[in-house]
Amino acid sequence: MPSEKGFQTAFNIQYFGNEVKKMDLKETKLSSEPIYEGSFVTISRDRVRLPNGNESQRVVIRHPGAACVLAETEDGKVVLVRQWRYAADQATLELPAGKLDIAGEDPAECALRELAEETPYVADSVKLLYSFYTAVGFCDEKMYLYQAQGVRLGSELSNDEDEITETVLMSKEEVRTALANDEIKDGKTLIGLQYWLTQN
Repeated sequence: MPSEKGFQTAFNIQYFGNEVKKMDLKETKLSSEPIYEGSFVTISRDRVRLPNGNESQRVVIRHPGAACVLAETEDGKVVLVRQWRYAADQATLELPAGKLDIAGEDPAECALRELAEETPYVADSVKLLYSFYTAVGFCDEKMYLYQAQGVRLGSELSNDEDEITETVLMSKEEVRTALANDEIKDGKTLIGLQYWLTQN
């Protein structure tokens, strides 16, 4: 059986915190072929050179980015929306969220707008918790997860014409039960709710 040192050589294992030189993993784009150009996403087939000198193909979805918001009411319930997701062929429970409408839009403004459009609630401000890629293997969509502050009823906005949502309020105990029963399938919502459950 190979020694630990042997495994390090064979599999390029890096131990976190060690002062060692990291591998160069960068892939270099050689060419790009457009496959689809939509209203807010594009798909391309790219030819890339790998760090070892070989060439390969990458199909990439380009997305403007999105924001979601973790909003808690005064009585300690999280504001969720239930909506039909055609790609998943089911209704899902999610944090209010939406794509950045214009290039360079402030994700914080997007989060505030989506809360007011998709639910009857508004917020005074939002604080960034995390940003992450939603499907890093093939899509560059970056999601910004915010926590709302000063949440209250009072929205005068409405959903886009092609969106139908139902507002759902859940306590921490109800969220724990829903998670235990595998009732929440959306990635950004799982991240936001797991964070919320750790807070006093």
